[in-house]
Amino acid sequence: MHVIVNGERTEIAATDLNGLLGELDYENTHVVIAVNYHVVPRARWGETELSSGDEIEIVTPRQGG
Repeated sequence: MHVIVNGERTEIAATDLNGLLGELDYENTHVVIAVNYHVVPRARWGETELSSGDEIEIVTPRQGG
């Protein structure tokens, strides 16, 4: 299916957020995810199903000074 990840159209096989993170090599990283402009709590990633056309933002924290 096609989704938009961080502004780029992407073909994915995953059907939920946990699968997407594994597919995009984000496993075991600290991230925040929004699907269609709604932040999804980490506890719900496995149950959050993805649909073709979803807009997904994956944000990684940065430290600066």
